[in-house]
Amino acid sequence: MFDVIIAGCGPTGAMLAAELRLHDVRVLVLEKETEPVSFVRIVGLHIRSLELMAMRGLLERILQHGRQRPAGGFYAAIPKPAPKGLDSAHAYLLGIPQPVIVHLLEEHAIELGAQVRHGCAVAGVEQDDEGVTVELADGEKLRSRYLVGCDGGRSTVRKLLGVGFPGEPSRTQTLMGEMEVGVPQEEIAAKVTEISEINKRFWLRPFGERVYSVVVPAAGVSDRAEPPTLEDFKHQLRAIAGTDFGVHSPRWLSRFGDATRLAERYRVGQVLLAGDAAHIHPPIGGQGLNLGVQDAFNLGWKLAAQIRGWAPETLLDTYQAERRPVAEDVLDNTRAQTELLSTGPGPQAVRRLLTELMDFDEVNRYLIEKITAIGIRYDFGEGPDLLGRRLRDIDVKEGHLYGLLHRGRGLLLDRTERLTVGGWSDRVDYLADPTAVLDVPCLLLRPDGHVAWIGDDQQDLDDHLSRWFGKPAD
Repeated sequence: MFDVIIAGCGPTGAMLAAELRLHDVRVLVLEKETEPVSFVRIVGLHIRSLELMAMRGLLERILQHGRQRPAGGFYAAIPKPAPKGLDSAHAYLLGIPQPVIVHLLEEHAIELGAQVRHGCAVAGVEQDDEGVTVELADGEKLRSRYLVGCDGGRSTVRKLLGVGFPGEPSRTQTLMGEMEVGVPQEEIAAKVTEISEINKRFWLRPFGERVYSVVVPAAGVSDRAEPPTLEDFKHQLRAIAGTDFGVHSPRWLSRFGDATRLAERYRVGQVLLAGDAAHIHPPIGGQGLNLGVQDAFNLGWKLAAQIRGWAPETLLDTYQAERRPVAEDVLDNTRAQTELLSTGPGPQAVRRLLTELMDFDEVNRYLIEKITAIGIRYDFGEGPDLLGRRLRDIDVKEGHLYGLLHRGRGLLLDRTERLTVGGWSDRVDYLADPTAVLDVPCLLLRPDGHVAWIGDDQQDLDDHLSRWFGKPAD
């Protein structure tokens, strides 16, 4: 009997498993693939995800495998620099191969005690009053108190639950791959510069000696499960650029569409959804992986609290209440970006106008904070603007704030040195630091780094400790 079974060991599933293990939850992760993916797609970790990695002591390990670049030019590929003074110690994008980040997060989960089984596909799900029965494709049955579907946009778990996935199907598709080229770099650069002025879904970028990352619009829309061929790439390159650049020897080829869908519910009884199983959208702005990892951080401590027996009655319901609106916003901003990438005269006119508006720092900053998820504010009720927002990694007397969050517990930061976490000390840490650079006297951080309370009154604090961390221990 496990506490939680997770379907899918991508970034979302692996991160969720690690978060649960911080609270000694018995976790089994089921991954249907037997081997890692063979292609090396580069993904980007945005500011908020980098902050979360720092909170768990993972960032230094991950930085070794990635390449940093400025946090600008994300929104609809409009080439504007990042605004100055972004409110983060990690104000950059980290490009990292997707198989590497998956491996690092899975390794982290295993180090913490999670079990991971590859080659295990979920085929059936049944719930009862005691938990969930998960049937595998080979007929084996497993029991767990909870099941979380982190099994991608074609989620088996979501389909077995009968949860609706409304939205828009793909209207366009784009081919993406890595391959060698047969013409000089100067010729490629000149042609790409000429075409990309109009067609933002076209590029060839160097990715090693004579190897290029190639992105080109597809001729139509087909089943995403059907991989494109090298001839598909050549045909589309000739149609758009007048040459196929002598492409050959592909490393990997794939396609992606602009389907946009959001699960009607994130929870049905003891089964929950996270990551692409709950939401899909075009990869514009590179938000998908980040959105899933941030789902895992929001859900992990809440589900652990439920299992450990101290969760307030409605805590687990706040997962959907907080994360589904965030996904709705991401879907909307990718819809807007998709329109801005269209070659039609109307969208191009809007794009030119937005390009001008982004010269205003406030506009540029707003869009960057939206894409990188540092502008998120959960609705915790009335209070200062910081309430419900994440707190940057400030200096404290014991080093850096995020260094105090490695165990996935709450934290009371007390500048008055008069408060206490009392009976919640088994799940909330305490730091008295009158020197902390804050505009508020004291604040309570949830395990995901969001500010749950601001003030200096002990009774008010106790009320909020109860709200987020349940009844105090005897």
